[in-house]
Amino acid sequence: MTDRRATPATPRIALASLQGVLEAPAWTNGSPARIAAPLADLLATPSGARDRQVLFGDRVTVIEHYQGFGFVMAAKDSYCGWVAEAALGPDIAPTHRIAAPATHLYRAPKLSTPDVCTLSFGARLTIAAEHERFAETHDGFFVPRAHIAPAEETEADAVTVAELFLGTPYLWGGNSRAGIDCSGLVQAALLACGVECPGDSDQQREALGHLVPSHGPFQRGDLFFWPGHVAMAVDDQRLIHANGFRAATTHEGIETCIARIEAQGEGPLLCVKRL
Repeated sequence: MTDRRATPATPRIALASLQGVLEAPAWTNGSPARIAAPLADLLATPSGARDRQVLFGDRVTVIEHYQGFGFVMAAKDSYCGWVAEAALGPDIAPTHRIAAPATHLYRAPKLSTPDVCTLSFGARLTIAAEHERFAETHDGFFVPRAHIAPAEETEADAVTVAELFLGTPYLWGGNSRAGIDCSGLVQAALLACGVECPGDSDQQREALGHLVPSHGPFQRGDLFFWPGHVAMAVDDQRLIHANGFRAATTHEGIETCIARIEAQGEGPLLCVKRL
C-alpha cells in the first residue's frame, strides 16, 4: 500500500514521475506555485483533517485543482496534501527566510504602521530592496532586517533552533511559532541547519540518523522516538520536545520523560538515533 503522504497522486491524476510505479487515469507534470498565505493547513482530503502545515513562501508543485483546493507536493520535504486554493500564489524564488521565532510584515518601514500579517520562523520571502532597518519584499511590504537571513544560509545547531520555539503552544500537525507538534519542531530545527527531514515522526524515525544505545550516553541533537512522538536531546540529561503533556514546547529530563510516557500508556521508547 502506498503512503498517501508521500505519493503525489489523487484518484484522478498523478505526477508523471510515477509512471511505471502505479496506475493512474491521467498524468501531469504539475505546476509550480508557492504558499501566499502566512500559514496554510496541509490536509488529508479536501476540507479534511490537517496532516501538517506549510509556511509563507514554501514552494510546492500543484498536481490537481479540485473543489476549491489544490493537491500539492511540498518542495521542502515532498509531503503531499490538499491546501485551499486561496493560499496558493505564483511561484517565485525566495531570497531570504525568517530567522527570528516570528515577525510581522508591515505596510511601511515603520513599526507603528499597521501590520499585514505574522510570519513564523522558516517562512520564505523574496526581498527586492534593503533599507536601514527594514527590507522590502517584491510585493511592497516591509520586514525588520534583524529578523531575516539569506535563504541559503543555514543555522549551526539544531537544538538552538528548537529552543526558539520554547513556550510555543502544542498544535497537532503544527509547523509554526503559532503552534507546533513534536515532528514539526524537529523538522524546523533540522531544515534550518540544512538537514533533509520528513514531516512526521514515523517518517523521521525511518529516514534519519543511525541507532545508538537507548541507555546512553546521549549527545546534543540525538533524536528519541516513541510511537507517534519524537524529542531531541539538549545534553546527556535533558531533551526538548513539543508535547501534549505540557501543551507546549518544553525542556524535560530524559529519564523522567521516558518513564512518564510509558506510565501514561503511550508506549516504550522505541529507539534513539544520532545524525
